[in-house]
Amino acid sequence: MSSFSLAIFDYDGTLADSFPWFCSVLNQTARQFGFREVADNEIEQMRALGTREIIASLGIPKWKMPAIAMHMRKLSAESRDAVALFPGVEPMLASLAARDITIAIVSSNSEHTIRGTLGAAAAHVSHFQCGASLWGKSAKFKAVIKRLGADKRRTIAIGDEVRDIEAARGAGIAAGAVTFGYNTAAALRAQGPDLAFDCYADLVAKLTA
Repeated sequence: MSSFSLAIFDYDGTLADSFPWFCSVLNQTARQFGFREVADNEIEQMRALGTREIIASLGIPKWKMPAIAMHMRKLSAESRDAVALFPGVEPMLASLAARDITIAIVSSNSEHTIRGTLGAAAAHVSHFQCGASLWGKSAKFKAVIKRLGADKRRTIAIGDEVRDIEAARGAGIAAGAVTFGYNTAAALRAQGPDLAFDCYADLVAKLTA
């Protein structure tokens, strides 16, 4: 029996290589919503910061965040063809499903956009819980666990940002982190996730051990 029976994945930066796209629309969004633009030489520094630190650095009032998030979801839907899955997503999900690990996706992005990018790989996903706010993932994780009747002790949430680790802990489940997404590997490991994955083969090996 695998250590885990439910794996809840983030989408952007975890399954989809969307960080380059995010960088390409960031300053356009800054001009529209009146926050500070980001110079090219700041991008790598920002990858080491948590979401709250980034928002403070850019001077974004919290009350603007829902509108900005909605705008980004709209841009993502319109630019779906500009974002591809990381290589190996479909066989990774297939391997987990073959070991009776249920797969769910919790994301601030829309289900329509995610399904469009996943393509055939969406067949391995049992449940989508989309439209999560920046700090609303803990509640979404709990809702997925309840909906699927899963055991919290055998559930892991896998993301690419510090806030994903925080959300997993808030839901009382294991936190997994891929090291090739938005936040740097060093920033993620500094948070002490239960498991860290440098590639999908590593992820499959650790989740099915």
